[in-house]
Amino acid sequence: MRPLVALKTAITAAFTLFGVAVVTFFLLRIVPGNPIAMMIAPGASEADIARLKADYGLDRSIPVQFWIWLKNAVRGDFGTSISTHRNVLGLIAERLPATIELTLLALVIALALGIGAAVLSMLSRRRWPGSVVDNVNGLLLAVPDFVWALAFVLLFGVAFPILPISGRVDPRLSYDFATGFTLLESILRLRFDIAANVLSHMLMPALALALPLAAVILRVLKAALETETGQDYAVLARIRGMSRLRIVVQEALRNAMIPTLALTGVQFTFMFGGTVIVERIFGYPGIGNLAIDAIVNRDLPLIQGLILTFGLIFIVINLLVEASFALLNPRLRHG
Repeated sequence: MRPLVALKTAITAAFTLFGVAVVTFFLLRIVPGNPIAMMIAPGASEADIARLKADYGLDRSIPVQFWIWLKNAVRGDFGTSISTHRNVLGLIAERLPATIELTLLALVIALALGIGAAVLSMLSRRRWPGSVVDNVNGLLLAVPDFVWALAFVLLFGVAFPILPISGRVDPRLSYDFATGFTLLESILRLRFDIAANVLSHMLMPALALALPLAAVILRVLKAALETETGQDYAVLARIRGMSRLRIVVQEALRNAMIPTLALTGVQFTFMFGGTVIVERIFGYPGIGNLAIDAIVNRDLPLIQGLILTFGLIFIVINLLVEASFALLNPRLRHG
């Protein structure tokens, strides 16, 4: 990425985050509801309520509240959670690794299923395997992630209880890791018992998130492969006697991945939004589950911090997709 383009991207990202912060802050302050009411004990006096409002800066005008919050946020201080009385940034940092590991596992599953099914469908055109793949893909496109989550809980947690339905790791296991990336660190420390247990907890929520994305990848990649296999280079390869498998995998797949990657990046950002409901269903301790707790308790500082975190994640993912797109597309790489 050229320096001028990088600077422009950084400025755009900063303005985007600022806009998200402004809109979120003011909307949260004007919606009905009093967050202090969640904290006070029955029979609390007016003086107690006024003291709590002053402690959280809610006794000042909304513009003044925003200015104070913005000055603190620039220094990395997003305030104190109203419901947990903990530092917002520390609370998010504690939960974020769990969501990152879950979504990355879901992305790997989605890519494996989507690419594999697209190649199989291309190699089995006008035969029954291709028809089966297309019909199953229609089902996957129609069913949202939270429905898959509920189905997996009923199937593999109740009817055939072979997988854990809540949590991230069995509490009976003993470990002391330095980071919140439990799966990654357990593999690096050769604690494969922990890694296997974490994977067993992540499998159902990751599959629930992955299946809708896999369906999108399959449809887009298959259409791109059909276009690429009709290009001159693919026709020439067939004339030279190259097998259909080699044409699809070795010649056409790289070019077909360019539009697929762009759409996958967009859908991956939506996957982070999908973690809110899926994590709640499985009791998974990520920022999606934390977001619902914050909304239920009307925890304004925590909601504000979480929305900014989601916004930053979306920006980072889009930047990574643009960089990968440029690497795969020689016209952009050498332009």
